Amino acid sequence: MTSRRYALRDDQWERIKHLLPGRAGSVGHPAKDNRLFVEAVLYRYRSGIPWRDLPERFGDFRAVHLRHTRWAKSGVWQQQFSF
Repeated sequence: MTSRRYALRDDQWERIKHLLPGRAGSVGHPAKDNRLFVEAVLYRYRSGIPWRDLPERFGDFRAVHLRHTRWAKSGVWQQQFSF
């Protein structure tokens, strides 16, 4: 069994899921799994590992990194963490 140490709680996910690109009803292709992606990014930053060491359960680290970069360039992360 894998650790959920860096995972989002359900209540945290409920607060942000409607704000993210790729959600149902938004422009473009729906994301395969926004929650898994966000948890992959959180895992990487909280653990301090390089992208290439991301656990396999998050998928190909290159795809996760590319998506993270796209979200950063488009301001998604800034929008989520600006209070």
